[in-house]
Amino acid sequence: MAPATGTACGHPHDTRELARLKRSLMRGDDVAALSELFKMLGDPTRVRILDTLAQGERCVCDIAELVGMSESAVSHQLRLLRTTRLVRVRRVGRQAFYALDDHHIIGLLHDAQRHVQESR
Repeated sequence: MAPATGTACGHPHDTRELARLKRSLMRGDDVAALSELFKMLGDPTRVRILDTLAQGERCVCDIAELVGMSESAVSHQLRLLRTTRLVRVRRVGRQAFYALDDHHIIGLLHDAQRHVQESR
C-alpha cells in the first residue's frame, strides 16, 4: 500500500499516485499553446472561416462572400489564424489561396461540433 497523507479536503491521498499523475500532466509550453489555440477558436468569425476552409482551399474574396464579411476583415482574421498555424497560404502571382494547415484541424472542428450538438 502506498503512503497516504491527510489533506485539507479531509480524505487521504496516495502520494505515489499523485506524483505519477503530476508527471503525466501537460507541460507549461503545451498548456500555453493549447490555450492560444482555443483562444483562436473562441471567435465565431474565425470558426466560420475555418469551417469554410474545411471544405477546401479558397481565396479571400470567396471566403468573404461565404462568411458575409468584407475582404479586409477576413484578411485580418486569416492573418491571426496563420500565426497559430491553423491556416496556411499559397500564392499564385498576386492571388493568395488559404487552406487549413493540416487535417487535425478538421477533426478538432468536427469533434467540437459533435460535442455542442450532443449537449443540446
